[in-house]
Amino acid sequence: MKLITPSFYKNFECIAGACPDSCCQGWEVDADEESLAYYKTLSGSLRARIDSVLDKDEFGNTIFRLADKKRCPFLNKDNLCDMHIAIGGEHTPYTCRTFPRFINDFGGTREMGISFSCPVASDIMWNLTEDFDFDTEINSLPPSLNEIDAALYFQLLTYRKKAYSIILNRKLQINERLIQLLDYAAEIQKELDAYNENTSDTEFFDVFNNPEVINPEWAEKVKNHNTKPSFPKDKICENIAMYFLFRYFLTAVYDSDVLSKVKMAVIGVLIPAYFGNDSWTIHLWSKETEHSDVNMERYTYELKNNVNLSVEELKKHLI
Repeated sequence: MKLITPSFYKNFECIAGACPDSCCQGWEVDADEESLAYYKTLSGSLRARIDSVLDKDEFGNTIFRLADKKRCPFLNKDNLCDMHIAIGGEHTPYTCRTFPRFINDFGGTREMGISFSCPVASDIMWNLTEDFDFDTEINSLPPSLNEIDAALYFQLLTYRKKAYSIILNRKLQINERLIQLLDYAAEIQKELDAYNENTSDTEFFDVFNNPEVINPEWAEKVKNHNTKPSFPKDKICENIAMYFLFRYFLTAVYDSDVLSKVKMAVIGVLIPAYFGNDSWTIHLWSKETEHSDVNMERYTYELKNNVNLSVEELKKHLI
């Protein structure tokens, strides 16, 4: 399999108990089938402790029931994982083993990156001074089974390469690049599928009031938003846009919706411009939105259907 990662990917290291915002607090963790099967082989107090906190969510998924203050039941007073200490990180749930990495498989190609939802990863991408570039290697993993449209996939690869070049064109200011990117995506979308931007009229800032609150600090940032955008340096905005294009653009192979993926890149730049000009702010947004099924489903709907997130309305935030 071909593996593609950002050039800075291998620089990431978890800082565990020193982290300013533990990934083991605030959200529920699914107990995947492979991990559950392993836990059944255990005995003694750890097995009893695991069994005592297993539960079902509203979707029927097996989860670990959270303790006080939405802490993982295995997160100890030093903000370290008791399960990791007892049986090793390789036997923690899949989510725990991979976070903050995301993985997109497209047959013989796997793309992996790190998410803004982790404050360390957010700092890396916010402060990246070199180009947001990629490394490619070949490993021994077999291709993933899939039913994607190969022709559409390769078409999207070409489109994304052009989108990257628009964002990396430093002859233009970042707002000009983002406007150009929106226009480019709108043209692509006409070729791919119909797009309706008038079935929701949620106000722009209300879009960011998520129904599931993970950290109340984010809700305060939305409440106290800037009335006019104050953009970070062009290079920071460039890094943010590249992250979203890398993470989401090719997933249009499943729904033929390129425009929403590009809108996400543009809004990604608007997040620090309106809610706080630092890496912590986009970290909070990512943790609240990208890692909540409820919030992400709503956000995805708004991206495609909200008249206030239309191409022309988003441009107004960039002028």
